[in-house]
Amino acid sequence: MTGWGMEQVAIVGGGFSGALLAINLLRHDGPRAVLIERRPEAGRGIAYSTDHPEHLLNVRAANMSAFPDAPDHFIAWLRRNHGLDSSAFVPRRLYGDYLAEMLADAVAHAPDRLHVINGDAIDIVETEAGGQVKLSDGRVVAACKVVLAIGNLAPERPAELADIAFPSGTYVDDPWRSDPGAGLGTDDQIMVLGTGLSMIDVVLSLVARGYRGRILALSRRGLLPHAHAETPATRRLERPPVGPRDLLRAVRVRAAEVPWRSAVDELRPFTQDIWRAMPIADRARCLRHLRPWWDIHRHRIAPVVADRLADLRASGRLEIRAGRIVNVTDCGGKLALSVRERGTGAIMERRISRLVNATGPQGSLARTSEPLLKTLAERGQIRADPLGIGIDVDADSRVIDDAGRPADYLRLIGPMSRGAFWEIVAVPDIRRQSWSLARRLSNAHWVEGDGL
Repeated sequence: MTGWGMEQVAIVGGGFSGALLAINLLRHDGPRAVLIERRPEAGRGIAYSTDHPEHLLNVRAANMSAFPDAPDHFIAWLRRNHGLDSSAFVPRRLYGDYLAEMLADAVAHAPDRLHVINGDAIDIVETEAGGQVKLSDGRVVAACKVVLAIGNLAPERPAELADIAFPSGTYVDDPWRSDPGAGLGTDDQIMVLGTGLSMIDVVLSLVARGYRGRILALSRRGLLPHAHAETPATRRLERPPVGPRDLLRAVRVRAAEVPWRSAVDELRPFTQDIWRAMPIADRARCLRHLRPWWDIHRHRIAPVVADRLADLRASGRLEIRAGRIVNVTDCGGKLALSVRERGTGAIMERRISRLVNATGPQGSLARTSEPLLKTLAERGQIRADPLGIGIDVDADSRVIDDAGRPADYLRLIGPMSRGAFWEIVAVPDIRRQSWSLARRLSNAHWVEGDGL
């Protein structure tokens, strides 16, 4: 059995969420931590492991500190190591360096309180003293609390493509595990499913790796994320209304008074509370009707990235279309696609060399292929949230079992708690969640205020 005893927290997942929780446990003089990560290096996760300099943070460096009680922490690191300022949209690999360095420093300064294990967690069982994490190599980590920090799940195949047997090499289900443009040339065309942040990463990667062919990006609405702009920081004094229609109306009124980016950004202090106060029916209504618009206005991209996309579109190398695939046939090693265009209903025919799924991370527990989550769900230790976009948790990040009971020994942080918190995918939100949970597990949460 691995570990120093039961007075420790086992964290499954060593990306941003998990690494930050472990570091915060040390900062708050909490229990010892065991960080379990399947990837060769802990601290970076998928998002910050990219090598491409064109993959930039979607938030200015000034708001990317890992700690809510030390807002200048990342800026100081950037100035010290790279001479960059707070207005920069820096490469994500630099942020990965920042996280990895913090984790390495924490381990070096407190090896008796933080231990990193390279391994694959395959099961979690409850015990009288807490829980045990079982690894694929037979090791067992005992702990008083277990925290799932699993990050985003891989994209799932769209429903209209679920039963299609694609010819070898023509469909890429996870663009982060391979080079989607490998073996293709100037005369080839790639179709990317999705027009959001994941699509942008795929397109920039393809171009950076030397792909010279054309790219067609397709989504139901054909919406692209908006770019950041220099806007005044404004503050909303009153809490926005909770109902979806009233909230939308209030934001539109506010956007007539201040720049729309400011009107959206000033919702951040209220967003999670608004979401939790909404009845489930209203949350579902937001997902059906408002989510695509919220995503492109709230989760924006660096201006230089927007300019790069505009250049690719102007040159004819990148095309953005709205519609849905209605038919796919094998055409001599390529794919012949029929797409029903949004609005007109016209059928667009395209022959492509490769279809790349960039629809973004999935949240469906029912459709996940992740062995650990499947095992826990089948046993009833975890369940899907009522909206089917993540794992069900309460306000204290305790996982809810299939009988509706919160499990004090098992917690969840990060994007898979979006059903409870909604805005929990960006660094500013996850850093607050990990900081708060670390304080709670360290019995420091009764101290009010940041910076203590």
